[in-house]
Amino acid sequence: MSAPVQSRPAAPQQPARRQPAPRTPATPRHSPATVAARGNVIVGESWRAPRWVVALPFLLIAVDLSLEIVLPHTVAAGFLLTVLPVIAAFGLRPLVVGFSTLVAIGLQAVLAARADHLVEQHHIWIYIATALAGLMGAVLSWQRIRQDRDLVRVRTVAETLQRTVLRPVPTHIGGLQAAGLYRPAQADVAIGGDLYEVCETRFGTRVLLGDVRGKGLEAVRTVADVLGAFRATAHETPDLADLAELLDRQVLREAGERGDDELFVTAVLLQHRAGSGECEVVNRGHLAPVLLTPTRVRPVECPEYLPLGLGQLGSDRPARPVTIPLPPGHTLLLHTDGVSEARDTAGAFYPLTERLTALGGTDPEDVVAFLDQDVRRHSSPLTDDLAVLALSPIG
Repeated sequence: MSAPVQSRPAAPQQPARRQPAPRTPATPRHSPATVAARGNVIVGESWRAPRWVVALPFLLIAVDLSLEIVLPHTVAAGFLLTVLPVIAAFGLRPLVVGFSTLVAIGLQAVLAARADHLVEQHHIWIYIATALAGLMGAVLSWQRIRQDRDLVRVRTVAETLQRTVLRPVPTHIGGLQAAGLYRPAQADVAIGGDLYEVCETRFGTRVLLGDVRGKGLEAVRTVADVLGAFRATAHETPDLADLAELLDRQVLREAGERGDDELFVTAVLLQHRAGSGECEVVNRGHLAPVLLTPTRVRPVECPEYLPLGLGQLGSDRPARPVTIPLPPGHTLLLHTDGVSEARDTAGAFYPLTERLTALGGTDPEDVVAFLDQDVRRHSSPLTDDLAVLALSPIG
């Protein structure tokens, strides 16, 4: 994503705003407590190793005894049991590893006794080596379980953070049916530089989808700041263009605090009133929405203003919303460049409108599910964050 960047003047002062009144979510959402409780369950389940890992110690015993029976005078089969506790440590708890150590030493003694070598010196050292392997195996098992627990808790915190910053998209809100998709480019990162929000206000259903310039923790911080400002001002600002200006000044202030003159956020804002058959859109330097009708798929023509954080560099022409007809059966798709700029192995961009035309449907959930699979088939692995919102009036 790129945009012309000029020197940035000092951020203007903004009058204090009244805090928004508490609201009730449009649909039930997973609370952090729910996610944490589920994480505790996953912690317990993480101790359960795959069945083939648990079966390895038994397989080793079976192989060892088979060799003893088939080649009793050729192979000192009992020596193989020295590694039994270490193998058990990969899938079992420390107490079970200790028990496997006793089993290994017992079987070694039985096999040595059959050859009348029970107390020979080299067998004594094998017993000692097995006991030491058991001790190391128990420590290894304890460390593995501790790391599994820590990893699950980190993932739970990340999921809680994602659901707090990027809340789940409600299936129905106001007069809209909605579906969403969010995939960071890095699979081990819960939040990237893309952002979205859907909320019901007294002015109608309001939607924000955007893309922060940059990556990493600084981009995540900007995502949180912009979403926080949107959630507060969306309920108190009647005009959609004024709401975009407030967000523009929020990004400008953040850029001043960081000393980053190149910080900006491309965004598209939408407002829909139930039963109106239309919606208002303000585009701040973002990709044009795509309108899906029963007969065609086309990008929406709407004026493109400077991105959030760069508005003061433009002319005095105020950003005004454009009205788009949106009757039942039509779907408006908002997306980031992680979709349209996804490349295949030959370097070709993902043909969004052509692929949506081939889909031949407008149901939001079907559209989002199709893009989730189709974009990954076109470009795997993803090289950029991906966010999609599909919105359709409830008929």
